[in-house]
Amino acid sequence: MSKSATTSHLLPVFARADLAFARGEGVWLISTTGERYLDFTSGVAVNALGHCHPHLVAALQEQSTQLWHMSNLFKSPDGERLAARLCEHSFADLVFFANSGAEAMECAIKITRKHHAAKGHPERYRIITFEGAFHGRTLATLAATGSAKYLDGFGPPVDGFDQVPLGDIAAMKAAIGPGTAGILIEPLQGEGGVRSPPPAFFRALRELCDQHGLLLIFDEVQTGMGRTGILFAHQRFGVTPDVMSLAKALGGGFPIGACLATAAAASGMLPGSHGSTFGGNPLAVAAGNAVLDIMLKPGFFERVQQIARLARQKLASVVDRYPGVLAELRGEGLLIGLKAVVPSTDLVAALREQKLLTVGAGDNVVRLLPPLIVSEAEIDEAVERLERACVALSAPAAKREVAS
Repeated sequence: MSKSATTSHLLPVFARADLAFARGEGVWLISTTGERYLDFTSGVAVNALGHCHPHLVAALQEQSTQLWHMSNLFKSPDGERLAARLCEHSFADLVFFANSGAEAMECAIKITRKHHAAKGHPERYRIITFEGAFHGRTLATLAATGSAKYLDGFGPPVDGFDQVPLGDIAAMKAAIGPGTAGILIEPLQGEGGVRSPPPAFFRALRELCDQHGLLLIFDEVQTGMGRTGILFAHQRFGVTPDVMSLAKALGGGFPIGACLATAAAASGMLPGSHGSTFGGNPLAVAAGNAVLDIMLKPGFFERVQQIARLARQKLASVVDRYPGVLAELRGEGLLIGLKAVVPSTDLVAALREQKLLTVGAGDNVVRLLPPLIVSEAEIDEAVERLERACVALSAPAAKREVAS
């Protein structure tokens, strides 16, 4: 029996839009039918320097002619350089390279558990997490996320995670017990609806960790690498973690993850305690170093902050003028959330009709995640398209009022 030519052989785990792209240029994507779309998804906060940034293209082209893979059985001078640069600009002493955010989080979880086991306390393996979090799709990171919709059908959740409401310091204190090893939190929840507790909450977490001998883990997979207008989001409120996960924008579109830690936090991680076949791949490392070349240039983050302030001002005006469609503006830097009054899926679809690409989140929020290189003119264009989408979504409501 012949198979239909239209049948997809991809596992149907994504609700894909009926839209495909042939190429990208900066903040723009060009569909397979030749239409231009303004990309305010950045591959879900991945393409921080836009599509086909010339410096990234050159770095990958050069590396592709030299070495693609050699495994972690041997030294990696370029990997050492990327790790040193990440440590120089962060709290960390050590870096483990992986291939994704979930893998970086797995490493962070293992570092935290091993830290206490190496000190003679293997019973201390539990990690406190927060409602609304998203930490990945592996079995351990799903358990850390704690969302029933992601856990359903995959058997008993991995043991060792205790979830509390975001921002509830009393619940946080009550959750700490003799088996607690650490606290895991996103500086700003992306998937969870662009939500964040006040800086004082993070300072309280640091104090609790110091008081009880716990490790503080920041998941900066989405917020790291400039997304909030500074290299790492936690630097905004002056609280230093012991362990941090990175991915997404670290490779500017090439898959790479990283787990950063202090030497003290990672003291239990000895040869054989963790590994990755592809982690620190030469192509990925070349991409990571190229991203840092651009982001560490003087004035880069100041410009991101400036364009983010401009974007927020213009978006706030739209929110004010369309209360029947939009309820609230959220976020930091260029991790922007629009809490919708209409179903967020309707807003995403209406924006796509205007050829503006966005991505949904929890709490009925739509995320705007433009590349960090977005121009003022492109912000203006996006705001105009948002306004047109709001007009279109307001029309059915007006018709219902007339009918009633």
